Amino acid sequence: MTTTVTTRTVTYPADGLTMTGHLALPTGTGRRPAVLIGPEGMGLSDIERRRADALAELGYVALAFDLHGGRYLDDPEEMRHRCLPLLAAPGRMRDIGHAALDVLLAAPRTDPGRIAAIGYGTGGAIALELGRAGVALRAIGTVNGLTTGRPGEAAGIPCPVWAGVGSEDPIMSAAQRDAYAAEMQAGGVDWRLTIYGGALHAFHHPPVDHATPPGVGHHPQHARRAWHDILALLAECLPVAGAG
Repeated sequence: MTTTVTTRTVTYPADGLTMTGHLALPTGTGRRPAVLIGPEGMGLSDIERRRADALAELGYVALAFDLHGGRYLDDPEEMRHRCLPLLAAPGRMRDIGHAALDVLLAAPRTDPGRIAAIGYGTGGAIALELGRAGVALRAIGTVNGLTTGRPGEAAGIPCPVWAGVGSEDPIMSAAQRDAYAAEMQAGGVDWRLTIYGGALHAFHHPPVDHATPPGVGHHPQHARRAWHDILALLAECLPVAGAG
């Protein structure tokens, strides 16, 4: 059963910028489980906003957070210039994640004891860094975000982690997949990795009308499957049934 969704734009400071997020609320007045949604390196777009709305229809409070101070970086070079230093700075990623988490926790409908974080690419890396920082999440789900952290920090991840990646993704290569899996296993994490055969990087993202980096491509079937896998993760670890 779907519910009526209320949405609003929220602004908040992070990384020296004024971020602009998208908050989606389900119908009703009681507290609900809540989900952070992190975007690909290009930044927050209608793709993530619609995913937040879809989660709110299922009964979650959902916040699609911002990476670039309200900007969408459709120039691949500008995106790399912004994202590569960010991905190399776990502290900055955690600050961006914590700032968004604070906004989500401040929403009156959010149950602070029932939070999950999902993300795509850079947004997925931020979700993982929140886990490595020991944030009390119920689940973490990433697509194209198989980043590795500082030695030993995976042991701080308190929840199940699911990750999805395309088999032909040159950015998240087989070596990167192996390093990620080794980190999760060494940290004692409850982890899963789904490899979608034939898919490239950002396979979940519909085609765009601007230039993209090499190795990026949409795969409609796997995009649907990855979304279903995320929903299954949330149903297992953060069920709406019985929520207030």
